[in-house]
Amino acid sequence: MTEQQQPLLNVENLKTYFFTDRGTAKAVDDVSFKLMPGQTLSVVGESGCGKSVTALSVMRLIPEPPGRIVEGKITFNGKDLIKLPEKEMRKIRGNQISMIFQEPMTSLNPVFKVGFQIGEVLRLHQRLEKKEARARTIDLLQKVGIPSPQSRADNYPHQMSGGMRQRVMIAMALACDPQVIIADEPTTALDVTIQAQILELMRELSRSTGTSVLLITHDLGVVAETAEQVVVMYAGRIVEEADVKSLFNSPLHPYTRGLMRSIPGETAQTRARLEAIPGVVPSLLGLPIGCKFNDRCRHAFDRCFEEEPWLILPKEGHPVRCWLYEEGK
Repeated sequence: MTEQQQPLLNVENLKTYFFTDRGTAKAVDDVSFKLMPGQTLSVVGESGCGKSVTALSVMRLIPEPPGRIVEGKITFNGKDLIKLPEKEMRKIRGNQISMIFQEPMTSLNPVFKVGFQIGEVLRLHQRLEKKEARARTIDLLQKVGIPSPQSRADNYPHQMSGGMRQRVMIAMALACDPQVIIADEPTTALDVTIQAQILELMRELSRSTGTSVLLITHDLGVVAETAEQVVVMYAGRIVEEADVKSLFNSPLHPYTRGLMRSIPGETAQTRARLEAIPGVVPSLLGLPIGCKFNDRCRHAFDRCFEEEPWLILPKEGHPVRCWLYEEGK
């Protein structure tokens, strides 16, 4: 990537809240990041941290009510997606920006054959005739590694394995040659062997097509294998942002360090057992005052319980939301 390149997708100060009878849940609170052309950017964190809501916000798929994007900009090819009329957004969604969901059985329609469902995307966005759409569908199924694509195109979703269904979802996402693919936990429901195949497929397709990927995951192993840039989220906020090598070699935030200590790997050989982060992610309806991680952090001191830190850039390092890195500490 060159310095002259402009971000393909630029998310600035995004706030997505859910308004309920019990209060306001700030699911995404002042989140900013940039996705460059051809880049794979991973958003990582525990369940409930806001990463999937971030992805749905980009796609303008937040259910209203109770949810609403209350502030921020999402710029794609010079257009602010938040301000686009729904008719214009439909032309982008599934066409220029595609999404792969974590559970294909809930995303694929059980009463239509998979070939018909892929073809429908092509007919809607590319205006292909039925015969052309069929040929393109078979080509896509072959590209994502599905054997006997001609016959498999006539399968219903329930006639395919989980790995096959996920490949169909990837084929559908690739159908219109999108500039951005958002993959929301694309391997969660798969066993490790199939997971490795799907990740390798996504890497290869990204390399060959130049598509940018926004990867949503809780799995740092997936991040290490797939991503170039990483955003770590906790309780609706970005707590750390770095390139993948820097993040794994020198994690700064206590939460990121906790995530690293809780995964198996070479570093685990020096420990008697894996370590768990104490406590649980706080409810978005009752976030603590100060740093949102303070009640789970072994390094917390008085200021952490009084004032929330901003993203600090240490002299040596990358942006991190932690008072430990304030100048003079």
